[in-house]
Amino acid sequence: MSSFSLAIFDYDGTLADSFPWFCSVLNQTARQFGFREVAENEIDELRALGTREIVARLGVAKWKLPAIAMHMRKLSAESRDAVALFPGVEAMLASLAAKNISVAIVSSNTEPTIRRTLGAAAVHVSHFQCGASLWGKGAMFKAAIRHLGADKRRTIAIGDEVRDIEAARGAGIASGAVTFGYNTGATLRAQGPDLVFDDYADLVAKLTA
Repeated sequence: MSSFSLAIFDYDGTLADSFPWFCSVLNQTARQFGFREVAENEIDELRALGTREIVARLGVAKWKLPAIAMHMRKLSAESRDAVALFPGVEAMLASLAAKNISVAIVSSNTEPTIRRTLGAAAVHVSHFQCGASLWGKGAMFKAAIRHLGADKRRTIAIGDEVRDIEAARGAGIASGAVTFGYNTGATLRAQGPDLVFDDYADLVAKLTA
């Protein structure tokens, strides 16, 4: 029997290769909401920072964060062909299902946007918990666990950002980090998540061990 019975995935940067799209709309969003624009040579530096550090670095007013998040969700919904799944997502989710590991998605994005990008792979997802605030994932992890009647001792939350690791710890569940999303692998490893995955084959092997 696998150590895990439920894997809760982030969407952007974990299942969907949305970082290039995010970079393409960031400065337009900065102009609209009055925070500092980002030069191309700053991108790698920002990927090494946590969300709170990025917010401070760019001078984003915290009271504007909900409106900014709503704006980004709207842009994402309108950019129908701008974001695709990382290669191998459907096979990875199918492999977890074959090992009786349920899959949930907790994201700040919307369920229609996520389902559209997942396509046929959505059949492997048991529950969507969407519209999370920037630091509100911990509560949504707990809600997904309750909805599915899962054992939190056998649940892992998998994301690509420092805040995903923090949220998993806050919810009292294991944390997993993929190294190919928004934050760099070195930054994520420095946070000491329970598991680190360099690709989906590595993820399946560790979750089903």
